[in-house]
Amino acid sequence: MLRPDDLYEIVDESVETGPAASPKVLVHSLDGFMDAGQAGRVTADHLLEVLDNRLLARFDVDQLHDYRARRPEVTFAEDKFIDYSPPTLSLHLLTDDAGVEFLLLEGVEPDNHWNRFAGAVRQLIEMYNVTLTVGVHGVPMGVPHTRPLGLTAHATRPELVTKSNIWDGEMRLPASAGTMLQVRLGEAGKDAMGFAVHVPHYLAENRFPGAALALVHAISAATGLLLPSKALLDEAAMTGRLVDEQVEASEDASAVVNALETQYDAAAGSLSRGSLLAGSTPSAEELGAEVEQFLAELNRDEDN
Repeated sequence: MLRPDDLYEIVDESVETGPAASPKVLVHSLDGFMDAGQAGRVTADHLLEVLDNRLLARFDVDQLHDYRARRPEVTFAEDKFIDYSPPTLSLHLLTDDAGVEFLLLEGVEPDNHWNRFAGAVRQLIEMYNVTLTVGVHGVPMGVPHTRPLGLTAHATRPELVTKSNIWDGEMRLPASAGTMLQVRLGEAGKDAMGFAVHVPHYLAENRFPGAALALVHAISAATGLLLPSKALLDEAAMTGRLVDEQVEASEDASAVVNALETQYDAAAGSLSRGSLLAGSTPSAEELGAEVEQFLAELNRDEDN
């Protein structure tokens, strides 16, 4: 019978484990589900780039990944294939700017064996004395890029929710491995929480570093980790200027953004604090071909 620990391999056994290990936070960002603005991916890449880190464990992606549904990339160079890029799912040990250690689980979202995957993460949580897990990703929303980005917070206990959300009630959504993991951890009595940053829907397919910046700040505020953000702040400012230039060059795109600003400001000023999606949102016809052209131009400028 296949066991959860068959899914991963410990590659660094020098790290202290068990109850005597220092308590840690685990941050996870899994590629494959919704991640508007590449918010979760950019967050993980940023943390690995700016903080000291080491690889702790490697998951056996061959058991978890559907290669035909999400095909890895390979380079064709003149007359041969080179640089095959296999999918990975890895657990890293990082150290924040105050010298506090935490874990980062990043890579492809499992397509298969979700329950075994959750069991494997639970084993790693107990092994490294993790007291809190935090999941991050981006969601597209009808909001303008010219206003502060909102966040949807969620957790296994109400006490862990750090901010009020913009809607009440329930909704049925497609699950992801990350959301399933939070459910399973809650059922096991483990503390788990997460943040979904609200990315302007017209920028959802682009790299939007401002979204990752919001997630880094949210993780720091929720966990007390001292996470550097200057590189993201600089990139977000540059991207913001580029988007502003593209919007100003198009009357139709400007009209859409102005309408979203009006809607956002009205909702922000409302005593009811209703959903930012409520009310009159621009229709698909109003967004139209001009906004599609705007996105295409933005992609071309980023490539350049």
